[in-house]
Amino acid sequence: MRALCKPFVAFRDPSYPGVSGLRVPGEILPRCFPEPSPLAKTSYLVSDDPAAKPITALTRDTFDAWLKAQSAERRRWVTQSGFKANPGSFCLLPGPQGELEEVLLLVDAQEPTWSYGALPTALPPGSYYLSQALRPTAASAAALGWWLGTYNFARYKTNGRDYARLVWPKAADQDLVTHTAEAIFLTRDLINTPANDMGPTALAEAAKALAKRHRAKCSVIVGDALLRKNYPAIHAVGRASDDDPRLIDLRWGTRGPKVTLVGKGVCFDSGGLDLKPASGMKMMKKDMGGAAHVLGLAALIMAQKLPLRLRVLVPAVENAVSGNAFRPLDVLQTRKGLTVEVGNTDAEGRLVLCDALAEADSEKPDLLVDFATLTGAARVALGTDLPAFFSNDDKLAGAVLRQGTVEGDPVWRLPLHQPYRQGLESKVADLNNISNSPYGGAIVAALFLEQFVSPTTRWAHFDIMAWNLAGRPGRPEGGEAMGLRAVYAVIAELIRRAPSRKR
Repeated sequence: MRALCKPFVAFRDPSYPGVSGLRVPGEILPRCFPEPSPLAKTSYLVSDDPAAKPITALTRDTFDAWLKAQSAERRRWVTQSGFKANPGSFCLLPGPQGELEEVLLLVDAQEPTWSYGALPTALPPGSYYLSQALRPTAASAAALGWWLGTYNFARYKTNGRDYARLVWPKAADQDLVTHTAEAIFLTRDLINTPANDMGPTALAEAAKALAKRHRAKCSVIVGDALLRKNYPAIHAVGRASDDDPRLIDLRWGTRGPKVTLVGKGVCFDSGGLDLKPASGMKMMKKDMGGAAHVLGLAALIMAQKLPLRLRVLVPAVENAVSGNAFRPLDVLQTRKGLTVEVGNTDAEGRLVLCDALAEADSEKPDLLVDFATLTGAARVALGTDLPAFFSNDDKLAGAVLRQGTVEGDPVWRLPLHQPYRQGLESKVADLNNISNSPYGGAIVAALFLEQFVSPTTRWAHFDIMAWNLAGRPGRPEGGEAMGLRAVYAVIAELIRRAPSRKR
């Protein structure tokens, strides 16, 4: 397997696997990262198979009529098998010789995608097809749900499972389904990869690989160059790590509206000198979930060849502890010129985002969207499955809510309640990075970020979990894309309504 290597200062135990012989502290050794797995490819959606078994997909509204039309033997089988007409439930229907003849599936009319997610692993190996003709939206939802049901993070552990296959529904948009599944798989893979293989260097390499795949341009500002180019907050947060902080900058497209995506790329968050407890630190490999989201969304946009000018900015850092770590009550400079007093080093995500947002805003994009695993307060307010978002534009917010419902990718708007802005006041700097109140933490964090975005810029900020605490059909435990499909639909809608413009 090809590896990505950079020097690092070694303080390894000589017995550590992969390190041979005695190493002198401070000696420079190559640090190698296993090559990231490629974008999801599948043979689990097939063009045709004469041996495929039919799947009859019903809703609660149509189930009773279907059951009534069946033979007495089949009605008895469905009833006595314990089948319940609940969304996602399925029943294997036997033929006259006891062979599998048909699959009965109950589909959730509100979220049809996930009703198909359990089938690839739950059905006997083989091929299946949807017996009813579906409208394009429903056909695409079925295909996407099936594909997402085959996801498995197999970078470190071989998966020997064979999945059931689905014949492509005739009306499905195969390109959109394929590109969406690949984008979600990429997002999940990046989040699931542990920090020893997904530090700032590796995250930058993943962005470069994505840019190369789509003939985009990708530049990276690394280490002390961040100071020379005026990204002081990014540098301050990441300088304590052996893996240097950096700003990843990807550009693609030459015409159409200007869309800029910013993603929080804290590859691991120890909390800094305000150190997290072990329980709070355990899942912090996912703190670069915002970066994973914007790279996945960019992959979908570029694969679909949307006519727009795309820019992706990812401040990639590790919030580590060392002698040069930034400290509580330090005052940091920012790209915008505002000074920030550090009330807590564990509120570092907003610090790296503020420099990236200021840079993004300087180009006056038509749409600016950021994703970040920013606050626990958003999870307290909405739970782990429902991402919070904020926007300074009511029309944009309405479009996000509407597309979230249409796509089965729900989000919920929280307010930029301006009276809470006073909680960010500092006696020695323009801003504090935290409030002195324990309440409304997600709103306060969004208000902090708003200081680095012009009022005239259409902006949306997503505060996401980026993680499934438990597995569900099509959504296994681990890294998850949240709000990605909703935002893509908003951007696609923007493209349809906007006149084409060149640089």
